[in-house]
Amino acid sequence: MTKSVTLFTPSPLFCYLEPDFKTHTLFNGEHMKLKIQFKKSAVMGLLIVLLIMAGVPANLAAQNDQSSVSLKVALLPILDTFPFHVAQAKGYFDRYGVSVTAVPVSSGLERDQLMQSGAIDGMLNEMATTANFNRERIQVQIILSARKAYPHYPLFRVLSAPGSGLSSPADLKGIPIGVSKNTIIEYVTDRLLAANGLTPNQIAKKSVPVIPERYQLLLQGQVKAATLPDPLAKSALEAGAGAVIDDSAHPQYSVSVLSFNIQALKNKAEAVRQFIKAWNQAAQDINVDPESYRSLLLQKIRVPKNIQQTYRIPPFPLREVPSAAQWADVMNWMVSKGLLKAPLPYKESISTQYLP
Repeated sequence: MTKSVTLFTPSPLFCYLEPDFKTHTLFNGEHMKLKIQFKKSAVMGLLIVLLIMAGVPANLAAQNDQSSVSLKVALLPILDTFPFHVAQAKGYFDRYGVSVTAVPVSSGLERDQLMQSGAIDGMLNEMATTANFNRERIQVQIILSARKAYPHYPLFRVLSAPGSGLSSPADLKGIPIGVSKNTIIEYVTDRLLAANGLTPNQIAKKSVPVIPERYQLLLQGQVKAATLPDPLAKSALEAGAGAVIDDSAHPQYSVSVLSFNIQALKNKAEAVRQFIKAWNQAAQDINVDPESYRSLLLQKIRVPKNIQQTYRIPPFPLREVPSAAQWADVMNWMVSKGLLKAPLPYKESISTQYLP
């Protein structure tokens, strides 16, 4: 039986604003129109009767009823979501019998608002975002690592402005670094600089929450250093920015994840498992032959023009979730920043039971 995968086209006005885990407010209400289908039980009952009368097996009618249970997953147009697009293009969601609607979002804040309002089942996010949702009660769980740093394939880079002469972590002592405060960007920045000998009072930061603006300010020299995600960071390097440090030397600090709300995990468990199978199959395909997917990458992911043909497509993690040690480190950082009162238990926020 064929089941649909609906993909909405992202707005060309994409501007990635990272959510501040301490100050942004989540609210209920409709933030954007979603295509949501409701099938009344009475209508389905009548349909089953009609199908039986027409000679269609009752179990097929039950399968049609099951197909009405779909997943809605919020995705930013960033590299971390690429396995979804490969899975959609290769028909893996159909193969694994799951109906998925990709809900494009232009910012982490928009994504979090949709999750808080119950408009989506899952999202691509980070460990700190999940912890933020779960600070009072468990609302979401991480069920898969979506992307992480590998040797020669960083997620985040701390860069210096062109002509600044800043080339090592030691050079950044007291230099304001453009980041988005209380986010994974600040967390990675703190951890990378600390791993290279800087103390907290030697690390200075400037809040620039909109990533494209941070990119421009860096290249214009209006900030002397900034932390950016790839592939935008690689584009900045090609445009003249200097490399200071990246997380490929310390991959434990950088990971994006897929998180689903508790109700979806309870009521749509099998659909979630099949979704993860399809995602994992796509990630495996990318890892085997990344170059064969470049044209699809350029269609679906925002890659700056100056690196569209040269940026190396990174590998993606398979069948894994963040470790307890990774979670504990994020918890310690959030507590030290006043973002949490106390660390949250690993097993309450991260589950392995949906891994293929």
